[in-house]
Amino acid sequence: MDHLWSPWRMSYLQKHTKEPGCIFCTALEREDGPENLVVYRGKTTFAILNMYPYTSGHLMIVPCQHKPSLEKLDIECRGELMEIAAAAVQVLKAVYHPQGFNVGFNIGEAAGAGIESHIHMHVVPRWNGDTNFMSTLGMTRVLPETLEESYHRIRDAWANFFRKP
Repeated sequence: MDHLWSPWRMSYLQKHTKEPGCIFCTALEREDGPENLVVYRGKTTFAILNMYPYTSGHLMIVPCQHKPSLEKLDIECRGELMEIAAAAVQVLKAVYHPQGFNVGFNIGEAAGAGIESHIHMHVVPRWNGDTNFMSTLGMTRVLPETLEESYHRIRDAWANFFRKP
């Protein structure tokens, strides 16, 4: 069992301890980079990597407004949420070549929301067979790259994908 507590794993866990307040609002206040995981900022929303991803490239589209539910957002923000989600799908297709996606909201604790007070949309790339024995029996996910690598790949692809000629 000692191999599970490698120096890399311990530094990751220590670096990502829970901070007080809303993680999304905190991310908005910080400069973009691998530390805050924000890969794109729109006018009313932003895209951020999930710190505890289901798969590589697991993004969340988050409104800048701190609201608990979709109907509490203004119409401009709801529209941009969908536009940024569509852009995220395009970027993730180019970077990871997934075979499908899960896209959606978990609103409220009963629906599985990990952060109830600030609504966010998950965009999760999926591959046939990506739920394997490690997830099912070991309750552990194995990712082929670090969050920092994912951050750089997605941020660069997003910038290049939507660059105007």
